[in-house]
Amino acid sequence: MSITSNGHEHEMEPEYGLPEALPKGETILWQGSPDFKALALGAFHFRKLTIYFGILLVLRASYLGVSGAVATDVAFALLWPAVLSLTALAAVATLAWLSARTTVYTLTDQRLVLRIGIVLTLTFNLPLTRIETAGLRLDGAGCGDMPLSLRGDDRIAWLHLWPHARPWRLTKPEPMLRCVPDAVAVAAKLTDAWGVANQTPTAFVAQRAQSSQPSLAWQPVSV
Repeated sequence: MSITSNGHEHEMEPEYGLPEALPKGETILWQGSPDFKALALGAFHFRKLTIYFGILLVLRASYLGVSGAVATDVAFALLWPAVLSLTALAAVATLAWLSARTTVYTLTDQRLVLRIGIVLTLTFNLPLTRIETAGLRLDGAGCGDMPLSLRGDDRIAWLHLWPHARPWRLTKPEPMLRCVPDAVAVAAKLTDAWGVANQTPTAFVAQRAQSSQPSLAWQPVSV
């Protein structure tokens, strides 16, 4: 498998995306990173923030117009809030880009490894035998989120995982592969690997829910 490093900060990794070389006999089945655009829109809510700031600017302009301000005064009054809004959106977009750039998900025939973190890199090794269930949520472009519930008392702090954590699962956080391109194929690989590792026959079924917004429905992965 040919993998290209995303930056100098990870050049010293024994294997790309892994804290150490794989043991003899363990094989990498798939490696990938979040899609930047999907991550910005999904995890970082870039579109919602854009709409929010836009509404604030429109309301401010409307208030000034009703108050009798002339067009030049309205434009001048909106200048600084617009600059602040654009700065905030640029910061969110940069954070999403850095998160996508520094994240690597690795699936082997024995485990799932999450290398995450922008400034401080963290690596989580999730043995397939410790994963109880998985899920898949698809967007319209084929990217998907895959939350993972762990068996027993195994847990990872939500703040350590974010944004690679399923939303609103705070008491027992669930690691989540975020905005994975070609998510259906990756989910199928995960299902097959889980079945072999747990000696349990499995079958992956990629089927969207029948709803007005099927791309937002959580779908089970047969693990």
